[in-house]
Amino acid sequence: MSTITTQPTYQTDMTTDSRPVLEEGDDGAASFPTLGQIKRKLTTKDGWLGDYDFGYLCLPQLPFSFGKGKKKTKATPFYALEQEMPILLALVCGLQHAPPIIFANQLGFDGGMQNQMVAVSLIASGILSCLQMSRFAIPFTGRKYWVGTGLITVVGTSFSTLSTASAIFNTLYADGTCPSTTVDGVTTRGSCPDAYGYLIGTSCLVSILEMGLAFVKPATLKKIFPPIVTGPVILLIGASLIGDSGFLNWGGGSNGCQLRPDEGIFELCPTIYAPHALKWGSPQFIGLGFLSYVTIIIIEFIGSPAMKSGSIIIGLIVGCIVAGPLGYISGSTISSAPAITFLWVDTFKLRVHGPAIIPMMAVYLALAMEATGDITASSEASRQPVVGPLYDSRVQGGILADGINGCISGLMMNPPVSIFAQNNGVISITRCANRTAGYFCAGFLLLFGILAKISGVFLAIPNSVLGGVTTFLFTTVCVSGLKVISYNSFTRRDRMILAAGLSLGIGNLLVEDWSSYLFGATGNTALAGFENSLIIILSTPFLLCGIVTSLLNAILPAEATDVVIDELGEEQEISEAEAGLSTHAKVSTEGSHGDSKDA
Repeated sequence: MSTITTQPTYQTDMTTDSRPVLEEGDDGAASFPTLGQIKRKLTTKDGWLGDYDFGYLCLPQLPFSFGKGKKKTKATPFYALEQEMPILLALVCGLQHAPPIIFANQLGFDGGMQNQMVAVSLIASGILSCLQMSRFAIPFTGRKYWVGTGLITVVGTSFSTLSTASAIFNTLYADGTCPSTTVDGVTTRGSCPDAYGYLIGTSCLVSILEMGLAFVKPATLKKIFPPIVTGPVILLIGASLIGDSGFLNWGGGSNGCQLRPDEGIFELCPTIYAPHALKWGSPQFIGLGFLSYVTIIIIEFIGSPAMKSGSIIIGLIVGCIVAGPLGYISGSTISSAPAITFLWVDTFKLRVHGPAIIPMMAVYLALAMEATGDITASSEASRQPVVGPLYDSRVQGGILADGINGCISGLMMNPPVSIFAQNNGVISITRCANRTAGYFCAGFLLLFGILAKISGVFLAIPNSVLGGVTTFLFTTVCVSGLKVISYNSFTRRDRMILAAGLSLGIGNLLVEDWSSYLFGATGNTALAGFENSLIIILSTPFLLCGIVTSLLNAILPAEATDVVIDELGEEQEISEAEAGLSTHAKVSTEGSHGDSKDA
């Protein structure tokens, strides 16, 4: 089954704005089925099953071929954006798009509040994913400006927020806003709902920045945030998450037990009251985490496409299957969770924290850059245009929806959400870009959040199992950053910018407290707030790196040109990068000519 993608028709109103006006029907807006179509879908075999090859999707594969030949399989159809698809396939593909969304809690909340936070994260992801997928024009703009991408763009709590939130919480505990006690050099943080209220309240305000960026042309955004800036930022986001969460949890926990105190509640991990508690870094913890980690790798050898796209979930399941009989899992989080829940069961005072405004602005800039790349990848995987007016409109609508979602997410008592890049791989593997699957995915997320017992299951997962999986997941973020960095030509100018930014970013990552002693105590409240803002920036590796690379990219002179003599004896000016490429091409050409002569 083949799908032909045609370029949309559009008009341009030069009297008001150069942005093209997309014609109705070619604008990528979501369309909804009629009652007759719904009835036929629910009452026929073709409506439920269709002709999809579920064996291709679900059956495991051997890593090597046996016998005289490979078994011939039927070509798997590609389900385009608006194409009708079987209900069962939409359910399966929708479930593949629904990873557990868990925000790392560092504020000493009790089990009940943690359960509610996970539930709210899932509910918000389900509702706000529908907003991204249900693309519609903004009224009174002449169909020039849109909200949403119209693609399968599932959203979830943003990883980019975690390291910045950690730095914000550290300053709030340091200045006494949040309670903490120190006994024998070991600091124990008390519960601090106000800190969470500061985070999501500031996020709601600063989300206006990303909404404004949606009205900037994509070409301009690419000039402001080229790969030389975005690549190191993404790399350090992943690296920070590995150091702050992934590897610490792999060893047993990140709540203070990693300091291995001789007494107190955190003498053992995760606490002394946990079942089968051990010292941080015990071989039992390392082994459990390694089991989950290696399961993900094994799935790449023998797993079906569906298993590969859900390898993270399978890694968690295998780790829990082993950890449960050994006594590492407590059922208290499941038994204490209510049967159902919804938004606003627990609320927080939404307030703006002045020192957090500038760091959160940097977070939303990163979210806009991330959204642009994810929308491009989703368009390509969905066989939609990646150039032209429809693509530009999808980017504009996606960034605007991302900003709106950030504000609504805060009002739902949830941190900022962003488009999940994992969906692009799922689209490619399942060959399903149909929005119906996306809506089923949103329904799964909403259902998982309302059924609070499911949130209790997520919280019952041992830290070491979670750490082994999230370390792998966070490293994929680093790899994405390396891929973006590879888009550069690596001229002397590029190397200088990368070295300057990464030296501060990596140094900050390895020596976390290097900026903690820059400012002393001061009686000036305004000055103290400004100093806290600087400390948050200086203690967040990707923010510091992003600022340095952006400034140097803007002010560092362009590469000097070299004068070379071409084959006709004429002078040509080329940059250092072009000279390197030309030399490489010449060597390759000469090598191929030599091979031809030898032959």
